[in-house]
Amino acid sequence: MGKPHQVLIIEPPSELRFRGPFTETSITSYMKLINPSNHNVYFKIKTTAPKKYCVRPNAGVIKPKTVTQIAVTLQPLDFDPTEKNKHKFMVQALIADDFTDDDFPRAWKEPNPDQIMESKLKCVFENPITNTTIAKTTSTTTTTESEANTNSDKTKGVGDIVESSSKVLGDAEVKLYKAAQEVSQLRAEESTLRQENLQLKEDLLKLRNAALGNDATLAATRALTSQTSRQLPPITINVLIILMVVIGYLLGKMF
Repeated sequence: MGKPHQVLIIEPPSELRFRGPFTETSITSYMKLINPSNHNVYFKIKTTAPKKYCVRPNAGVIKPKTVTQIAVTLQPLDFDPTEKNKHKFMVQALIADDFTDDDFPRAWKEPNPDQIMESKLKCVFENPITNTTIAKTTSTTTTTESEANTNSDKTKGVGDIVESSSKVLGDAEVKLYKAAQEVSQLRAEESTLRQENLQLKEDLLKLRNAALGNDATLAATRALTSQTSRQLPPITINVLIILMVVIGYLLGKMF
């Protein structure tokens, strides 16, 4: 005769997730036990790693149509992806109609195995620190799911994960190479723009110097013309005086 069907509704139904980092502080994941029946249900929670977890409450009674929340706390530890394969939890339940509240210890001390309902949950570790840790977690999860496979299948799975990790690293290297090329091209364009800017400045300076030179020549020509025009009247007067003197001298000779 097999085990009876689990009367409790367990959330989450199959796994408990713990998100790292795991070395600095404790991490708590929560489980809900829902009793949809019309019976009182005793429950007890067991784990394969009791020294690494603190479960509160780890046992008790759930009244009909009620919910009990269980806090499962992982103690600080040095993260080892291979060790977590051994971390599992079991929720045991027992209909308590044949017992009173005072009989709770006796119910679990001498239980009828055919009346105990059992549900198993596995642990999943999520470490967001590095991609390498995530890859290790994926490798460990794959190993856990294929525990019944042969050693050759396990080796093949690890090889696939290594190939996937190499592909991720290759993609990262290609992106870095392309980024370096873009930076180099931008620097070359910046240098060209600077040279063009300097050439424009030199051309502008030459144009200004040429404009200043033309203004100076024009100003000198105007000054010379003005000076000449001012000097003409005195020259004309002197010529007239000389002519009058000559004419007077000739008239004196004739008379």
